Amino acid sequence: MSDSDALGYPLLFSPLTLRGRTLKNRIVHASMTTRYLRDGIPTDAFHYYYLNRARGGSAAIVTEPMNLCASQVAPTRASVFDGRAMGEVARLADACREFDCHLIVQVQDRGRGRHEGGRVDEAYGASPLPDDISWTVPHAMSVGQIQAMIGEMAESCRKLADIGFAGGEVSAGHGHLLHQFLSPWSNKRDDDYGGDLAGRMRFLRELMLAIRAACPDDFLIGVKLPGYDGVANSIGVDAAQEIACEVHDIGVADFWSFAWGSHANSLYQHLPDAHLPPVPYAEATRQIRSAAPDMPTGALGYILDPSQAERQLSDGSADFILLGRALIADPHWPRKVIEQREPEIRYCVSCNSCWRAIIESNHLACDNNPRVGMDAEGDWHPQTAPSREHYVVVGSGVAGLEAAWVLAEAGHKVTVLGAGDSAGGVTRVHAELPGGENLSSIYDYQYLRLQRTDAALEFGVRATQADIEALKPDAVILATGSHLSTPDWLDEAWQEMVPDLRQMCRDFLPRPVATDGRLVVWDYDHTEMTYAAAQYFAGYFDEVVLITSRERIASDVALVTRQGINKRLNLARVRIVTYSEPTGVDALEEGRFEFRNIFNGDVSAVDDIAGITYATPRLPNDSLYQPLTSAGISTHLIGDAFAPRTVMSATHEGHQLALRLLAQA
Repeated sequence: MSDSDALGYPLLFSPLTLRGRTLKNRIVHASMTTRYLRDGIPTDAFHYYYLNRARGGSAAIVTEPMNLCASQVAPTRASVFDGRAMGEVARLADACREFDCHLIVQVQDRGRGRHEGGRVDEAYGASPLPDDISWTVPHAMSVGQIQAMIGEMAESCRKLADIGFAGGEVSAGHGHLLHQFLSPWSNKRDDDYGGDLAGRMRFLRELMLAIRAACPDDFLIGVKLPGYDGVANSIGVDAAQEIACEVHDIGVADFWSFAWGSHANSLYQHLPDAHLPPVPYAEATRQIRSAAPDMPTGALGYILDPSQAERQLSDGSADFILLGRALIADPHWPRKVIEQREPEIRYCVSCNSCWRAIIESNHLACDNNPRVGMDAEGDWHPQTAPSREHYVVVGSGVAGLEAAWVLAEAGHKVTVLGAGDSAGGVTRVHAELPGGENLSSIYDYQYLRLQRTDAALEFGVRATQADIEALKPDAVILATGSHLSTPDWLDEAWQEMVPDLRQMCRDFLPRPVATDGRLVVWDYDHTEMTYAAAQYFAGYFDEVVLITSRERIASDVALVTRQGINKRLNLARVRIVTYSEPTGVDALEEGRFEFRNIFNGDVSAVDDIAGITYATPRLPNDSLYQPLTSAGISTHLIGDAFAPRTVMSATHEGHQLALRLLAQA
């Protein structure tokens, strides 16, 4: 890949030399946990994940954290310290080296920090102070334990250097253990590892020096430092700059980057979503790095496209680009850019479903890339089918489109019948709400793949059984989505005057009008679209009142997402009422909406009502399934038409069904 080929991105595709090692471009995969391991041993999915990012053109990959010391025994991390995973890790290093891709291990320990609520046994940290999320009070590490961890981590880095790893990135941000030692909020020690900045720095300093002493001269040492952690009396930009000065003076670091947020109410800053502008931390990064402008600096945080990356390099914000979620969505992001195939990139949606999958489903997954962890991933095309069959896909949402493009590229005849006037289904509605814009990249990519085939797409068609049978399909895929159920408290007489949330968005988004009075949103759904709509409506009604029967809102989203939702709704002054349910519609004619506490029965009311809408459990639109199967037509349900769930479920089911049908051909 030469500079002349990198049209428009000369800096992004220029080499970078660090400690005698040359990176072929400025694109580095940021550390992302995959959990593609079994009892500490990497699986094939682990191998494929990293190898695909090397194949895709990344110059270096910072791997997920591994078990590097005796106290680290998590079965979801590669067991390096005890040697059990070394064979598989060495095989990966050899494979990546064939693509001129350097592997850098992340050296990290979470300490007391957790990504979820609930107290944790056997936690340890700088001081016996509660974790801000789980309220776990850790065991304060002794000096002996600190020094043992330092020695063991350094020795593990040496083992990795021996099998071909290019370096290690010491993670001292994101609320992890070293961050806990750096912060005056979480470090109240009165020994050599606490007190003033020099004391709080000692753990990090000794670890970096130990790694340098244990490893070959060309072993890279990077460090991820806190930028602004969002915790009172902890680390802000000025304090981060002081820490950066100290790290630079240690004299062994080869590069650094800066992390945002912590294991606290600021966790959402760690993975900024589309409610923030792209590259939100560029200015702060420039300020902090000015402490040592000569230190190679990585830009980190919500960088999606190559123009954003190039700008970080050209304006002095950074010397290389750390891409995490963007390379989960498309491991061939670098290769597609340099080959002038940017429209073919599966762009990151910035929804943080990957984060939720890691925490709750125990392995990495992506809304916009159903092939994560598979052998062929970044530039995958299906094999040509031995015979041509006709598949009718009913529904033009992300489930149906995913199945359709795979089948069409395999050479099958595909007809897509969509009830809407364009691709995307309900996902398109969500994409028009605050923070939803990036969702369009899912159906835009699918639609592009379809347009390059001979598939027929017909919009504005509410297909009947007769319509489908007239097409004489060999099989039918019902991706007809779902609809919101009518709440029990809504009398039939009022149903036409009280739209569900989806319909209200469809009616309101094209022509928003400021409206006197209050809007009530009955939240019996707890998914992101509900809160994006409430945030949007707050700009047009005097007040939005969100009522739920649960103890909190956003129960069906990940913690990192829920934090952002709560912040935005509170800033928008949306009134949130919990433990309550509507009493009915009797008072609506008087402009009042009444609700009762589900435990004590107390009745309250919202006056001056201008509108009511509701988000309720979805019901599948599967009415065509039984008639078609009874008629002898092979029929498949996917996405919400099978059972209402997530965008990730929809894209994955569409893809997997297409693969099964191709395998049966």
